[in-house]
Amino acid sequence: MLVKVFGAAIQGLEAIPVTIEVNASRGIKFFLVGLPDSAVKESHERIISAIENSGYEFPSKRIVVNMAPASIRKEGAGYDLPLAIGILATQGSVRTERLERFMMVGELSLDGSIQPVTGVLLMAIKARALGYEGLIVPEQNVCEAAVVNQLKVYGASHIRQVIDFLNGEDSLTPKILDTRKDFYEKQALHEFDFADVKGQEHVKRALEVAAAGGHNLIMIGPPGSGKSMMAKRLPSILPPLSLAESLETTQIHSVAGKLGKDTTLIAQRPFRAPHHTISQVALVGGGANPQPGEISLAHNGVLFCDELPEFSRAALEVLRQPLEDRIINISRAKYTITYPCSFMFVASMNPCPCGYYNDPNKTCVCTPGQIQRYLNKISGPLLDRIDLQIEITPLSFQELSQKEKGESSATIRERVIKARAIQAERYAPYKGIHCNAQMNSKLLHLYATPSESCLELLRQAMNRLQLSARAYDRILRVARTIADLEGSAQIETHHVAEAIGYRNLDRSNWGE
Repeated sequence: MLVKVFGAAIQGLEAIPVTIEVNASRGIKFFLVGLPDSAVKESHERIISAIENSGYEFPSKRIVVNMAPASIRKEGAGYDLPLAIGILATQGSVRTERLERFMMVGELSLDGSIQPVTGVLLMAIKARALGYEGLIVPEQNVCEAAVVNQLKVYGASHIRQVIDFLNGEDSLTPKILDTRKDFYEKQALHEFDFADVKGQEHVKRALEVAAAGGHNLIMIGPPGSGKSMMAKRLPSILPPLSLAESLETTQIHSVAGKLGKDTTLIAQRPFRAPHHTISQVALVGGGANPQPGEISLAHNGVLFCDELPEFSRAALEVLRQPLEDRIINISRAKYTITYPCSFMFVASMNPCPCGYYNDPNKTCVCTPGQIQRYLNKISGPLLDRIDLQIEITPLSFQELSQKEKGESSATIRERVIKARAIQAERYAPYKGIHCNAQMNSKLLHLYATPSESCLELLRQAMNRLQLSARAYDRILRVARTIADLEGSAQIETHHVAEAIGYRNLDRSNWGE
């Protein structure tokens, strides 16, 4: 008897339909073909135990299972459930009339319970696109898949529930979610708020400018000056995610297995802060079983690298292309995958090896050569992709002891949203351009042309501060953002002056 059951394989951010054909005939052997990996091959023993412990008999026949298309490698334990259902259907324990209407996925325990898997959201999107009536998933994954409308999503905790459901019993009910309501309710919830930050007004201003224009930023200051604390609060002033951005972000986290139980859509912008010992593969993605890296998990959010010079040079250099292109192409011998990675890059670092250069309270013991070698750990091409460079000094006791709260994140966020709205309207005709940080040279000449007075100020600054030539475009981009925050159509002199103040590391005498 031949039975067909339907599942899906995940490649990158795409689900590929997989037809599981099970044929039972005279004999006693079990064959599994169709390019399965070790985890799929091991499913034989799990399936036997799960079937027997659920009160059914494993058929004493020659069973051949083909997973088509055979050109796609099948990985993971998510095929356990459709394989078990197909085997039971060959001996009549499961009726076959409803099998073609459903796609299913799930890992089986030895007692027949169904365990969660990754990539369920992508499978739900594919199931709807292919016209399936419904999708059967583990109970822990049901909220994740139920965000896809016009598709019945059933969550099952045991294989017996799936068998009874396919046999016509009402053992499962479709999960119904009000996705939009749940999404918008969670958007305003932020763990950190700028109201708790005392002093450091110039740093708050720099973070506001960075958020308004989508600019990359680096903070330089002694230990304990508040660099990490303020970086963690940056997502609270970024514009809220749109539904399209949220769906794309949720898909990436679904593939990586980063979504918790009962998670629907990700409602807040991601904030990823990898440790400085991270490898290149963990940062950009890939591996034997391809997974999104930290830069893709930070898509539509913030990637924060604390103590930037402590990261390996090789790991930092792989960031250069993703920062420019906002996608990462991972090419290996057996696969080529593209992941999106449009993120704000925020970094922090000490000004020198001891950490106390320019500290008003502690004396730096580093020589100029040591300071320069420390700074040289960050390459010029990477630094070239960072628009704002901010120095931070520790707060005095008087500032620390202030009882008044600072400006709240909600207030700052309103200004950022207004500035982003101006940019969205400006760049509407240009595909892939959404904020000032993404401007190319052509758009820079169109929308950030400095006046004669601004050009004179730029000339004086580059001569007096010995700024590098690469700082010129960056200054104009940031000046355009500052003008947008003020609602100014033209870039004024004070906009350029403030932007120049955000180029500390470009000064040729910095650290001397």
